Amino acid sequence: MIYTHSLEHITADMLTGFFVDWPNPPSTETHLRLLKNSSHVVLGIDETTGQVVGFITAVSDGVLSAYIPLLEVLPAYKKNGIGKELVRKMFDRLSHLYMIDLCCDDDLVPFYKQFGMMNGKSMLLRNYERQSGTPM
Repeated sequence: MIYTHSLEHITADMLTGFFVDWPNPPSTETHLRLLKNSSHVVLGIDETTGQVVGFITAVSDGVLSAYIPLLEVLPAYKKNGIGKELVRKMFDRLSHLYMIDLCCDDDLVPFYKQFGMMNGKSMLLRNYERQSGTPM
């Protein structure tokens, strides 16, 4: 597995299979665009196939705070420590900041607690008709 912060040479064709079970998943082109527009990104690439098999993104003010909106690993690659390594590498990149926040479903709380994160309260607004990221 190769981990990189660079999007150089990453194409939409390398981003297939993500956003499983999303009712309106973004296209691979939109996926590439969201990666490019993130403040920070870490990719896991299968060195044999050249396929991106996992990614994590963060948006940040670069001074005090960052928010991690997305962490995804392709279903066939889950349970191999890729998600843990993506989080570790992102936390290393953001270690100079006061706060790193994210929202997750209850079943993922134990996963994030192992990195020293704590439960907090959050408020969410979801416009599911905008989930694909394409203009309406």
